Amino acid sequence: MTTGRRTGRSHEIEIWFGMRADGSAIYLLSGGRDRSDWVRNLVENPDVIVRLGSRDDPAVAARARVVNDPGEDAEARGLLLEKYGPGYSGDLTRWGRTALPVAIEPT
Repeated sequence: MTTGRRTGRSHEIEIWFGMRADGSAIYLLSGGRDRSDWVRNLVENPDVIVRLGSRDDPAVAARARVVNDPGEDAEARGLLLEKYGPGYSGDLTRWGRTALPVAIEPT
């Protein structure tokens, strides 16, 4: 959940994610890059709430950031493509190469 940069209201989305094995970071890829509202919201206010699973699962406070490190960028892309590529009927190659990686780290 992000906070709207203009309205201050909470916004919740469902999105594909990849997680480091140690749970220290969750990665998202924004196909709309920095034009996506959710990315613009977290750049303005990086404090987010994350819930993995159903609406009944516990929410966790976290901090979001756009990934700039090339090694971490490759890690994020690899995690998501490895997780979703095999079960997806389309081609994720372009998305996996051009989307903007975002890291979410529990606080």
